[in-house]
Amino acid sequence: MKIEKNKVVTLTYELRILDENGEQNLVETANEEHPMVFIYGMSGLPDQFEDSLAGKGEGDTFDFKLDTEEGYGDVNPDAVVDLPKNVFEVEGSIPDNMLEVGNFIPMTDSEGNQLQGRVKEVKADAVTMDFNHPLAGKELYFKGKVEKVREATQEELDHGHVHGEGGVHH
Repeated sequence: MKIEKNKVVTLTYELRILDENGEQNLVETANEEHPMVFIYGMSGLPDQFEDSLAGKGEGDTFDFKLDTEEGYGDVNPDAVVDLPKNVFEVEGSIPDNMLEVGNFIPMTDSEGNQLQGRVKEVKADAVTMDFNHPLAGKELYFKGKVEKVREATQEELDHGHVHGEGGVHH
């Protein structure tokens, strides 16, 4: 079975990005114990990532690069904002260790969209948050193997995500 729209795909891979010296650094691994499992065409991953896997089957290997614009785009300076400290309060106080540089905090914007922000700086009365994707501005180097390809169930297609092994349990 080949990777195409509405197939459940299980991958193992290593993701590397270039450091300031031009060396590839490993930043993410999906191994056999914790593979990446997604529905092709519904993953929310960059289109070029999926396109690079199209037509591959179980046991096939892959090795490809996504340029910045094919991955998560350039860093958007408008996605770095100062927020008043009080927006981080839970029941009147800020939880210990929440506002540490580098922490990721799930947030909701004024339209109800879920966002993941990274604490960039903590000031006296505000917190600088970076809402860029952590891989924005990076070239992405993927190398791995297609472990499994199967038909998605109707329920998985209706829900938009994989159920069972490697997926959502509900």
